[in-house]
Amino acid sequence: MVEKKPRILQNNRDMMWSIIPLVLLCLIVAGVASRCSFSPGGPTSGPVPQFDVDASLKYDAGVLGFPVRNPAVPEDWQPNSGSRGVAGGDGGGDVTTVGYITPKGRYLQLSQSEATEEVLVPWVAGDLRSPTGVAPVAGERWVEYAEEGSEPIWVTDLDGVRVLVTGSGTTEEFTELATAVDAAEPLTP
Repeated sequence: MVEKKPRILQNNRDMMWSIIPLVLLCLIVAGVASRCSFSPGGPTSGPVPQFDVDASLKYDAGVLGFPVRNPAVPEDWQPNSGSRGVAGGDGGGDVTTVGYITPKGRYLQLSQSEATEEVLVPWVAGDLRSPTGVAPVAGERWVEYAEEGSEPIWVTDLDGVRVLVTGSGTTEEFTELATAVDAAEPLTP
């Protein structure tokens, strides 16, 4: 009868012969589940999700108690997301949000709400911020909230509705979206 090797005589080769079957089993399970891929050049961007911004904002205009605008953004901007929520607290209210991906792969978010600026900014940003400047766009005064290490936020008041723009876009893209929102007429329900 073969005796078990004493622990002192076990070496790296014995460990490798134990690990190899485990690694092969993991690769087989991952391959069968189709949950991994080999990409020697690094990760690549997937397709941008499709989102019907027109239908979403039109619906929100019919159910929310404030005027909602649908800005005419450039054709190469891809709407990719939308949501509706409630910014709570004193001065809070309903919020409708849509997102766009620009041709350079940057994300811009447009939120419209009946909530006050003091409630809306922390609700979107996740923290309390202080205004850092003003961006005059198309005759409107957009209050800037810029903080080191965070995405900038621009907020204005259009006919009693707070409009907020944030995201990873450039100043030019922020200006383009702000101008489009200002030029858009409120949707009819």
